[in-house]
Order: sequence, then C-alpha cells, then structure tokens
Amino acid sequence: MARMGKFSCSDLKKLQKQLESLQSERNILMEACAKELAGRLLRKVKKRTPVGVYPENSGKKGGTLRRGWTIGEIESINGVYKIEIINPVEYASYVEFGHRTANHKGWVEGKFMLTISEQELQNIAPRVLEKKIKQKLEAAFK
Repeated sequence: MARMGKFSCSDLKKLQKQLESLQSERNILMEACAKELAGRLLRKVKKRTPVGVYPENSGKKGGTLRRGWTIGEIESINGVYKIEIINPVEYASYVEFGHRTANHKGWVEGKFMLTISEQELQNIAPRVLEKKIKQKLEAAFK
C-alpha cells in the first residue's frame, strides 16, 4: 500500500483565503477590465477621427468632432459590464456612416472611425484581458 506524504491543513486554509479574496475582488477586476478596454477604444477612435481644416480667416477651428468623444458610466447588468463611447456632436453619425451632399446629387463616404476601432479592439481584447487577469492571479497567489 502507498504511503501518504505529510499534509498540512494550514496550506489549504491559506489557499482558501486567497480564493475568497479573489472572489470578493471579482467585481473590481471586471470594472478595471471594462475601463481598460473602453480607454483603448477611445484612444483608437480619437486617433482615427478626422479633423476639419478651414482657412485662417474663416474663424472656424477644426477638431470639434475629435474632442467630442467621451466614455460614459459603467453599467453592470446580470454580470455583464457595459460602457458607452459617446460623441454628442450633431454631425458625428454623418461622418461615421456617410451622408448625401448638400445638393442631394452625391454621396460622401463614411469614415467608420468607431466601427473600425471596435473591430480592432475585438481582435486584441482577449490578449488584453488575459494579461490583466494573469497579473491579478499572480498578485493573489504570491
């Protein structure tokens, strides 16, 4: 018959406490992950947003659309975290998706700055989340 090695309950209790602390910090980690992804998306969409160029004597200043991007509040509904990226500038959707010309005879193609940025974020999100979770686990089990 095989012999059992030495066994210490204190190590199991220590592991249990570490797991409980992870469970209690779960919501904090989820919010941090959501904020991280939202921040990355905001950076990408701002970089991709075009800036209007106007003649010097026109009195107009470009960049209103780019400056309009903001991050909304975090919402948690049944364990799903949601953050909105918002641009309240009136013509934001026209630049994003395209629009008819003023004389209704032509079409201005959209820039799809948010759409493309979302697709890029979806490609990198698993790596970003994995790294963040790995850091949390390493800190918890030191």
